[in-house]
Amino acid sequence: MTNLDMKKTLKHLYAPSAKDVSVVDIPPMHYLMIDGEGNPNSAPRYAQAVEALYGLAYTIRAIRKNAGETFTVMPLEGLWALKGKHNPEINLTEADKDSFVWTLMVLQPESITPEIVEQARAIVNKKKDSPELVNEVRFEQYHEGEAVQIMHIGSYNDEGPNVARLHAHITDNGWKFGDNLHHEIYLNDPRKVAAEKLKTVIRQPFTRS
Repeated sequence: MTNLDMKKTLKHLYAPSAKDVSVVDIPPMHYLMIDGEGNPNSAPRYAQAVEALYGLAYTIRAIRKNAGETFTVMPLEGLWALKGKHNPEINLTEADKDSFVWTLMVLQPESITPEIVEQARAIVNKKKDSPELVNEVRFEQYHEGEAVQIMHIGSYNDEGPNVARLHAHITDNGWKFGDNLHHEIYLNDPRKVAAEKLKTVIRQPFTRS
């Protein structure tokens, strides 16, 4: 039985250079998604949202494995904004983190349907320790389009210079910030990997018009 690992089949989206900014065009893809706000280090909803996403994601994988399809659950991703500010104004200071508005998400294989997601949700809800926010997770298509990205290696708190590089690449080329948000993909579990070794794909969508 072949295992699908979309980090490998979509390597250009999940393993960019850590040295150079790259331009990618992300097609419409389907994700499990949940919204929230506040500092990810202290807001209870953030941890609850992660638990709900992965409770559902691993149940979906189990359902598909029983049907003869195996795949690797994808890493956590986040779309980030600050209350009342535009995309270019996003900052990463500790003071600003309380103003974060976010959408957490996990990419799903093309074979996953709304019916499979609801089947998984029903299974999760029957468990005694069912994640509190599992019914708030939605299954949705997200079309990011063109974006600039780079691999950040190190602490999340040290992303500022790489974020600035992405923004400069957009403005230097005469492009504009669109409606799609600052995007991060967390390739490691910060509970298991030292801060200086964390790998995060940092992505900023843009428009050429």
